[in-house]
Amino acid sequence: MTAEGAVQEVEVGLGPRSYSIVIGSGLLPDVGTRLASLGFHGRAAVVTSERIGALYREPIVESLRAAGFHPTAVEFPDGEEHKNLAWLAVLYDRLLEVGLERRSLVVAVGGGVVTDLAGFAAATLLRGLPMALVPTTLVGQVDAAIGGKTGMNHVLGKNLIGAFHQPRVVIADVDVLRTLPRREFIAGLSETIKYGIIRDAALFRHLEERLSEVLELRRDLLVGLVAACCRHKAAVVGDDEREEGGGRMVLNFGHTMGHALEALTDYRRFLHGEAVAIGMVAAARVSRALGRCGSETVGRLERLLKRAGLPTEIPGGMTPTALALAMQTDKKSVDGRIRFVCVEEIGRTSFVELTAQEIVNHL
Repeated sequence: MTAEGAVQEVEVGLGPRSYSIVIGSGLLPDVGTRLASLGFHGRAAVVTSERIGALYREPIVESLRAAGFHPTAVEFPDGEEHKNLAWLAVLYDRLLEVGLERRSLVVAVGGGVVTDLAGFAAATLLRGLPMALVPTTLVGQVDAAIGGKTGMNHVLGKNLIGAFHQPRVVIADVDVLRTLPRREFIAGLSETIKYGIIRDAALFRHLEERLSEVLELRRDLLVGLVAACCRHKAAVVGDDEREEGGGRMVLNFGHTMGHALEALTDYRRFLHGEAVAIGMVAAARVSRALGRCGSETVGRLERLLKRAGLPTEIPGGMTPTALALAMQTDKKSVDGRIRFVCVEEIGRTSFVELTAQEIVNHL
């Protein structure tokens, strides 16, 4: 997909809120220079989690300092269970304590939890602070860091509290994926497979053919894979930034059931990508039951997910009633109905209005 060592840039076209996603290898030492070239200076807060901070806090802080910034690192514990209002309040306190001003930059370094939490803080503190994202997980690089969605979990469901706040730049260094726990990298593959099934049959086939090399973390393949996924996300976001036209909802393929599984297990049993993998298979089976796709499509998806090491079955003990109740709290539910993303064939989808109970009945 790309020459080894190449840097690719993907533009998210949103008029005056447009920004670039920079994808490559060895980008972290230049974070400060890139941000300074965009016109930022002065105070900057590097928001990260404890584990990611131990790996990348110092290099990024030093890069900012060398570029003329006055950086401070702010950390919070790892884990989806910390993406809540209690930890948001702690983050507000720490950002205010370091003296951020209206033009001070928030630099979020981490996975989806960090970019969501830091992004929501940046969207709301002092009525909005500029933000740069340095995603350090595969799911962050191909999905969570793109499109301006920020969100907090509520006891009733995932990301029920949130805001749209576009970053000024996203810097995705694929080298950081080598320090990811293996389980987290594999979980991130779920989102790359999602882009293949909803928009790009060639990408899906590429993953089928070269999955073993991707799992070996070949830099050239990773840069190409991340860039391909970013192009799809950027195109969808550019057409429907706030889900007002409905087109952006195609990205929710597998997420209706996935979010329900996460909520039912208190965000502790599954990584996000694992829950989405189960949700995608469930969505494909619902699509087959509705006559939208054939068994071959379901089988290809299930086989690729299994080869990647991802789960595909709803755990035993989860009752249909519990699943239906969890899906009813989905923030995309309107008048008790969910705009459910069905797969027609690899690379093509459609929407069907279903109740949560109808979804469960078709599994």
